[in-house]
Amino acid sequence: MVDMTGKVALVTGGAEGIGGEIARQFIDAGGSVMLGDIQTEKAAAYAASLGTRAASATLDVSSLEQWAAAVKATMARFGKLTHLFNVAGISEPGSVEDVELDSWDRTLAINLNGTFYGCRSALPAMAASNESGAIINIGSMLALRVGGGFLAYCATKAAVTALSKCVALHCAEKGYKIRVNTVHPGAIRTPMFERYLGLFPSAEEGEAIFAANHPMGRVGEAEEVARACLFLASDDASFSTGVDFTVDGGGNFRS
Repeated sequence: MVDMTGKVALVTGGAEGIGGEIARQFIDAGGSVMLGDIQTEKAAAYAASLGTRAASATLDVSSLEQWAAAVKATMARFGKLTHLFNVAGISEPGSVEDVELDSWDRTLAINLNGTFYGCRSALPAMAASNESGAIINIGSMLALRVGGGFLAYCATKAAVTALSKCVALHCAEKGYKIRVNTVHPGAIRTPMFERYLGLFPSAEEGEAIFAANHPMGRVGEAEEVARACLFLASDDASFSTGVDFTVDGGGNFRS
C-alpha cells in the first residue's frame, strides 16, 4: 500500500464517485484531504464520515476565484498542500452538428478550464511546501479513442492530456518536486455512469453496451481508478511524469 503520511491533497469532485474514492484511499494511506465540490452539503457530510483528516470546501472548478479560496482553505486547515487531484468533470452527448453550444461551453469551462485553473492555483502552494508531490488529472478512454457522438467531452479530455504534459515539463524545468500525470478511465461505476444508464430501455441493457466497449468485458469500479491515481501520486512513481495511464479494461485499443 502506498504511504501518504503527512501529505495533503485537494480533490475536486470529492463528494462522490472517483473523487470520493481517491479521498478515502488517500486518508487510509495516512494523508489529509480537502474535498472540493459544488455539492457543498454532500461534500461536508462525506468529509465528516472520513474523520478529522478530511475537510470540505465549496468549489465550482470553472471559477478561478473559488479555486483561490479552496487552496487558501486547504492551507488554513492543514498548513500546506502537496497533492492535487483534478477529478471534477461532466460528460454530455453531442456531435459536431448537434451539440448544443451551451453544452460545448459548459464542458470546456469545467473539464478543461477547471483543470487549468486547478494547476495554476495549486502550484505555488505545492512548490512552497518543498516536498515531493504530484498532480493527477483525470482524462478518459475517449481522449485516446474518440467517439463522434461525444465531441465536447473527447475534445476537452484530449486537451487535458496535452495540458498535463505541459505542466509536467514546466515543473521539471523549474526544479519543483512535483510530477504531473493523467489517468484515463473507461466506463466506471459512478453517479455519472448511472445517469447514462437512464438513457437506455433498461439499466441492464445499458451496462451490457458499455461493458462491450472494454475487452475485459465489464465496467470498472471507482476504487480501481483511485488505486492507479494513488500509485502515480506516491513516491513509488517517483520517476514518472507526463504519463498517460489507462484504467479502461483495454478499451482504448479495442478492435
